[in-house]
Amino acid sequence: MDLALLRTFVTVHRAGSFTRAAALLGLSQPAVTGQIRTLERQLGRPLFLRQARGVSPTTSGDELAHKVAPHLDALLKITEAGIDEQSPARTLHLAGPPEFTALRALPALTPLVDQGLAVRAAHGTTEELLTGLAAGHHDLVITTARPRGRLLSPTPLCDEEHVLVAAPRWAARLGGPAVVHAKGAPLLEHLPVVEVHECLPLVARYWSSVFDAEPTAPGAVIAPDLRSVLACVAAGAGIGVLPRYLCAEALDRGEVVALLNPPVPPLRTYYLVVRAGTLGHPHLARAHEWLLRAADGW
Repeated sequence: MDLALLRTFVTVHRAGSFTRAAALLGLSQPAVTGQIRTLERQLGRPLFLRQARGVSPTTSGDELAHKVAPHLDALLKITEAGIDEQSPARTLHLAGPPEFTALRALPALTPLVDQGLAVRAAHGTTEELLTGLAAGHHDLVITTARPRGRLLSPTPLCDEEHVLVAAPRWAARLGGPAVVHAKGAPLLEHLPVVEVHECLPLVARYWSSVFDAEPTAPGAVIAPDLRSVLACVAAGAGIGVLPRYLCAEALDRGEVVALLNPPVPPLRTYYLVVRAGTLGHPHLARAHEWLLRAADGW
């Protein structure tokens, strides 16, 4: 049986779409459709059900994918290892949230850059990042959403603790963490809020987890970068919710103060996401492994 047909089949199975599989394989959609039809004729049974949007595998399709996908991935790993030895300078297309990518991921990859790895970084929303990865624009994406489906393969990277912070003068006005803990959300409902989006995603998540309530104050400052939020909070523009890794130094220097230290702080999980099967590329596998090791110390 032609390995090219099986490779196309596995790509379609993971992508759930002839169009998306064609883009990933660098083929035309008619070519992908023709290869799948050829394979179905050879096997004597349908492998996919055509739908309004994409395709879904038949029972035979799922069974075939389960049998052949691991072996095709292993062959890719063997082939790519030989290419990698001849061309040690490979390019990793990394994408993720701007703050986490800048402060965590890119510095962690520096040793691999010293070994010849080239890195191209991109930023975007969770939806943009996962869509770009599925389309082949990125190799490795860091996101706080766990993707669904067979095409994208997530691995938990680390947990991010969220901290409710304010400038020292606001903290003094409120009476400190003990008072905030005793009075809860009503004490904070009239304070200005600094956030990354009008819907107040970080503040809303914190309020729900810690106070079992929803925030009532609108955003006083909306800036789509957590580093800008930190700067505004430190300058006294209002209260904010920030990842501890981002505000730890500001807390140590006294530029901002934690208004509350809940026994179970709100957490958010980051995931390393790749397209299924692509960890057979050695440079991508090294970066993936390197980030997981670095995350042990975050």
